[in-house]
Amino acid sequence: MASRHRNRSIKHLLQWLIAGTRGGVNRALIIHAIREEPKNANQLSSILEVDYRTVRHHLEVLEKNKLITSMGDRYGKMYFLSNELEENFVIFEDIWNRIGKRLKRKEKE
Repeated sequence: MASRHRNRSIKHLLQWLIAGTRGGVNRALIIHAIREEPKNANQLSSILEVDYRTVRHHLEVLEKNKLITSMGDRYGKMYFLSNELEENFVIFEDIWNRIGKRLKRKEKE
């Protein structure tokens, strides 16, 4: 029962942070990038072609909500997916796939 409640909680959190707020697409791209390999903010900024300060903001939001963790400090700080997000990554992918379909429809309009 507790596991089901936790899954629902992370689903609601991901829906809000990825699908329900401005910047959700950038947050999703950051999650995908650090899932492939841990990265620092500068690397993410270069890879995603997003302003460094914007990346830092999204990293802070994701870390505050316990979706990512970090090691190190300052410029060498590396970001990783949290265990909880790793365990529930299929929920993230489902939300991301739905957003992608909506974005593609908007591009066609």
